Amino acid sequence: MSWIKENKFLAALAGGTLAGVGLLYFVGSQGAARYETAKGEFDAAASEAATYEQGPLYPKPENRDSKQKALEDYRKSVETLQSSFQKFCPREIKNVSPQEFTNRLLAANTEIRAAFQENGSLVPEPFFVGFEKYKTSLAAPNSTGVLDYELGAIKNLMLTLAKAKPTELKNFYRQEVSEESGQAYTPGDSVAREFPLELTFTGPEKSVRDFLTLLNKAENEYVVVRSVRITNLKKEPQRATDAQFDKPAAKPSAADPFSGGFVLPGEEPATPDKGATPPVEPAAKPADSSRILAQVLGNEQLQVFVRLDVLQFLPAKKLP
Repeated sequence: MSWIKENKFLAALAGGTLAGVGLLYFVGSQGAARYETAKGEFDAAASEAATYEQGPLYPKPENRDSKQKALEDYRKSVETLQSSFQKFCPREIKNVSPQEFTNRLLAANTEIRAAFQENGSLVPEPFFVGFEKYKTSLAAPNSTGVLDYELGAIKNLMLTLAKAKPTELKNFYRQEVSEESGQAYTPGDSVAREFPLELTFTGPEKSVRDFLTLLNKAENEYVVVRSVRITNLKKEPQRATDAQFDKPAAKPSAADPFSGGFVLPGEEPATPDKGATPPVEPAAKPADSSRILAQVLGNEQLQVFVRLDVLQFLPAKKLP
């Protein structure tokens, strides 16, 4: 203790140095821990960044330009697709008076029945273009616009079926639209409004093929066939006896019709010379065993059920 009292400056300097060394050690150890933590985070971020740099869409100038070009090309393709379906989007749907809609409905029903009758097809008596409820009542004023649009699509569809020449239209069903019950139509995210229809008809195979082909070629409506069920009205399988073969015509005799010579009026038939050698008959040809095959399949009457949607495309949405 005497040395400390005698050398207070040195003692204070030594004590301060020890305290400073201890403080530096403490601060250094804390800094080393933070350094290790920061270094670990940096290494993880650097590794993640290196992974991104190896990817195909790393935000480099050339990748940015390629992405921008791809977006522009996609925009053009979407706009081209929208324009191609624009003809199936009506410009404007206006409500007409209920009586005017009824007049158009009666005219369409008369035209459709006449087309079926002209092609030899039958139409059920209750048929009224799917609007049977309006035989005795008028449509709501705020629904005549969409109903008039649907009526035009159904008329074209029925005239297409009549053109295919079915044997008989058995049934036609139209699903009512929301406006008929006083509710507004909400499109949501849809690009087109669906008008579901169902029809059943009978006819030969050709009428079925022609109808489906004509649907595909429709110019004013876009029709989507949801399901088709075809039933053969002939319940039993075809048999060989159902085929009718054409009988070949009888062939003329091979003998010469003029072998006896000509006999003029007033002359006696010539008597063959007993010493003369009789003519040699040509050898008979073998009987022709071939026959013309008749068609067994393809002429049956088919019953066809078709469920389809007529699509009314909504106005195209603006791209972002």
